[in-house]
Amino acid sequence: MSLLHTSFLNAIAVAIRMLAMLGLNKLLALYVGPAGYAAIGQFQNAVTMITSFASGAINTGVTKYTAEYHADITAQQNVWRTAGTISILCATIASAIIAVFHQQLALIVLKDAEQSGVFLWFSATLLLFVLNALLMAILNGKKEVSLYIIANISTSIVTLLATWALARAWGLYGALVALAINQSIVFFITLSLCLRSDWFRVQHLFGRIDIEIARKLASYALMAIVTAIAIPLSQVLIRNHLVFAFGWDNAGLWQAVTKLSDMYLMLITTTLTVYYLPRLSEIEDRGQLRQEIAKVYRFILPITIIGAIAVYLLRNWLISFLFTPDFLPMLDLLAWQLAGDVIKIGSWVLGFVMLARAMTKAYILTEIIFSITLVVITYALTPWFGLKATVIAFFINYVLYWLSIAIILNKTDYR
Repeated sequence: MSLLHTSFLNAIAVAIRMLAMLGLNKLLALYVGPAGYAAIGQFQNAVTMITSFASGAINTGVTKYTAEYHADITAQQNVWRTAGTISILCATIASAIIAVFHQQLALIVLKDAEQSGVFLWFSATLLLFVLNALLMAILNGKKEVSLYIIANISTSIVTLLATWALARAWGLYGALVALAINQSIVFFITLSLCLRSDWFRVQHLFGRIDIEIARKLASYALMAIVTAIAIPLSQVLIRNHLVFAFGWDNAGLWQAVTKLSDMYLMLITTTLTVYYLPRLSEIEDRGQLRQEIAKVYRFILPITIIGAIAVYLLRNWLISFLFTPDFLPMLDLLAWQLAGDVIKIGSWVLGFVMLARAMTKAYILTEIIFSITLVVITYALTPWFGLKATVIAFFINYVLYWLSIAIILNKTDYR
């Protein structure tokens, strides 16, 4: 499937997801406010870290090898069976640990033991959460773009409806419960979509573990675990720093700025995941790989720049529409954030090459180093720039990240 065709189909899903996120942001702004927004960010970071461990951190590898073995259905099924068995075992263990330590987790993540019930909800539905992510990885690797997009749309709708119902009933606690269970609900939709395909059976998800496949998935598991820890942990450290220095409301403003970036970059980031990663996994020739990178740059960067400019020009209206007047101070953070978004996407185009070519050592080192430098630069700039230090550090860090990856790839034989 071509980049243009994939982007067109993806644009439909993004439009629906965007509408859902618009509604979701408004709901959260109304029901929980800036301080609640910061708490939700903390919980989302925790969910990312936990689900990565609970899935065995192998879903990127599943996408990679499903795409690579596109002509060998038996090899694909070995990948799915091995990945599914590992995920089920890991998720079961993780669920038990979360249930036992739910109160401690609430204190560490949310600073409030009264919210501990959220982690019990998460524990009860974690297995379905993990299996849904595995099925999504399989659909992506099979290039079943239509089914993948339908599943994504379903996630958006379920998240919106669940958050609306639960936040309206239970406030912040309800919003957190919705985030804990939404993808578990979507699992049944994703499973029904997969069962309609003649290449999939439920028994493909469990059975004997293929040691060779498990070894191949292990390098991706290592990369995914590092990403799942380093990036959310850096955000938690920054958020805690902001809470200590400026209070929960100001930490919520930073969270809202990053959420706004996530929304307008959605088309670009999902296109990279749906089209670019499987495509890079298929290519064997170095020259063809360079051509693919150049093609994606010509397509992605102009769209990112246009999107950033549009958000900046419409900034007052967007914040009033998406949030509430309490969030207007985030206007001071927006210019640096948008400039950093452009640099981030530019660096990701090269970063995906390291991921697709299983450049494990280089990928892990850059993830760890630049997660640390983001925190360090933020802390260092705070006395001079206050809350704005977060977005200035974001920009500087991604400039350094992009340059570093370009140098690494230029000096590496990544065929």
